[in-house]
Amino acid sequence: MLETDGIRCIKGVGEKAEKNYHKLGIYQIGDLLHYYPRSYDIYQPIQPVEQMAEGRVMVVEVSLAAQPKVAYAGKLKILNCQMRDSSGTLLVVWYNMPYLLRSLKMGQRYILRGKIIRRGSRLQMQQPKILKREEYVNLLYKLQPIYPLTAGITNQAIVKAVRQALQETDLSGDFIPLEIRKECDLILHKKAIQDIHFPENEKAFYRARKRLVFEEFFLFALALQQMKQNRQKMQSSYVLQPGDKVEQLLESLPFTLTEGQKEAWMDIRHDLQSGYVMNRLVQGDVGSGKTIVAILALLTVAEQGHQGAIMAPTEVLAKQHYETFCELLEPLGIRVGCLTGAMTAREKKQVQQSLMDHEIDIVVGTHALIQEKVHYADLALVVTDEQHRFGVKQREGFFTKGQEPHMLVMSATPIPRTLAIILYGDLDISVIHGLPQGRLPIQNCVVGTDFRPQSYRFMEKEVGKGHQVYVICPMVEESENMEAENVVDYAASLRAALSPSTRIEILHGRMRSEEKNEIMERFGRGEIDVLVSTTVIEVGINVPNATVMMVENAERFGLAQLHQLRGRVGRGSAQSYCIFMMGNPSKETKERLQVLEESNDGFYVSEKDLSLRGPGDLFGIRQSGALDFKLADIYQDADILKQANEMAAKFTKPQVLELCKKYKGLREKLENYGGDIFL
Repeated sequence: MLETDGIRCIKGVGEKAEKNYHKLGIYQIGDLLHYYPRSYDIYQPIQPVEQMAEGRVMVVEVSLAAQPKVAYAGKLKILNCQMRDSSGTLLVVWYNMPYLLRSLKMGQRYILRGKIIRRGSRLQMQQPKILKREEYVNLLYKLQPIYPLTAGITNQAIVKAVRQALQETDLSGDFIPLEIRKECDLILHKKAIQDIHFPENEKAFYRARKRLVFEEFFLFALALQQMKQNRQKMQSSYVLQPGDKVEQLLESLPFTLTEGQKEAWMDIRHDLQSGYVMNRLVQGDVGSGKTIVAILALLTVAEQGHQGAIMAPTEVLAKQHYETFCELLEPLGIRVGCLTGAMTAREKKQVQQSLMDHEIDIVVGTHALIQEKVHYADLALVVTDEQHRFGVKQREGFFTKGQEPHMLVMSATPIPRTLAIILYGDLDISVIHGLPQGRLPIQNCVVGTDFRPQSYRFMEKEVGKGHQVYVICPMVEESENMEAENVVDYAASLRAALSPSTRIEILHGRMRSEEKNEIMERFGRGEIDVLVSTTVIEVGINVPNATVMMVENAERFGLAQLHQLRGRVGRGSAQSYCIFMMGNPSKETKERLQVLEESNDGFYVSEKDLSLRGPGDLFGIRQSGALDFKLADIYQDADILKQANEMAAKFTKPQVLELCKKYKGLREKLENYGGDIFL
């Protein structure tokens, strides 16, 4: 079996299952082998009943304290058992398993494993598995993989498919040379793939993860360095001087630029006038005012008779940018267009023709701007918003749309400078510090779940003032539930807790893009009071009326991502608040989240995120999402990133080409990060 073989090669995968695998992005055997577990189920030692803790999956050894009873709730049969050990008594509940009534005997000891939940004032174990002693001993400390799922595919089905693929696929080749593996203490690729899915113990997991994280960073760094070599200070045919319209726009603005905005604008002006192609990253905290800097650059281009384009990560944000650009630039005689995937074929064709005929000076859009059918008359400047959502490859795709246009990348991800230099190695960097005038700092608080009733009352109070609220739920970490269910369940409990007049809606990644856009637009128009969402709103829209964000289970996110999320509030003149709710109030959790109480400065937060991250947590913190690595996290794995970058720097272009000839599929992997890097 080869990595390039289709998923149908797996025994038991028919046409229907194949379609379900496609939904997960799994088309070939290689996709399956690189579809890593999102967490692991670990069988822990037996605990005394008195140490049961809410929300945890635990193992107890108990006997019946009284005869079990069956209760009915509609068609649901509920088996209630009082169980005990020497330390205390525990209520155990099974649903729709009345046959257990015959097998549970007084005086017999049982090993049970299940989740502890709270019902009223009491803790209970719900739907536990009954384990034979030999079975439990064999599973103790073993790591069982848990995969992200979709409807129609169970965790067990993926486990079985991965086991077969590992047995029958040739993974003997290793593109990382032996000397690098020795120097960096890396296991073989084949062993890493085996152990990331089925690690014998935690040590095996960490070694496998280290190798695969190194691999991702190494490929990325190799691709980036080849791009840098391709593009050493290219001469530009667009030497551009800001004209009168730029001055008119600056004078018409109802605010003056901050010092940070002025510095970034001066860097861009210098690049546009230099005679060389601009490749610049503008890093600025959420809400620091990067958009106006991009508008000034695009206006400079349009005023000189050329075209500019700005690509946003979502349809909703593209529309919002379009409205802003029209409002500011049309009075100056600049023709602004919009192109997104949601437009009708006829609308798209019309915009495409206008771009070719130079009837549009500046176009705002999504990835639709780099589709094959789109041609520009005279593209001189490309701006991409939120770089980490597109990656280097899309930037390359844009570059080929014109005669070496200037490139400007905007990012609100506050990456420490040491890492930014590696990650954006082919770009010059400008940083906008500080917030625009009139913005009040967000007030933050880190609380435990016992604060939830007060949080709900506070949210209602803000809604009563006419403001809006975000509630962020993380993905469900155990079971086969999907993120959609988590959000739906939470919204149902919130509707029960808040006033019936409160308009509550949900948003999650499994919705169709039209649904997501509709919900976000309605929230933007003030038609929704409380939006219960997963992190899909991280790169969202500007809603100045939203003043409260509550993040549930905040400990499951990285600090940098939490900072990104809270940037959705504090965008208007009203005081805004962020409540970080801890599901697991450990000392380490409190210490980490305290950083967000201390500071609203994203760069300070990201530096602290670096210093407080461990070597990789099994159930770890949600990834930052930067550059969309599969396993690697730039904060948690900063040391590996630096090491991989050093190793990649040793390779010349001929050596990289030689590696690509030797290892099939390597060139494709490199080009996933960097477009056609071997031009």
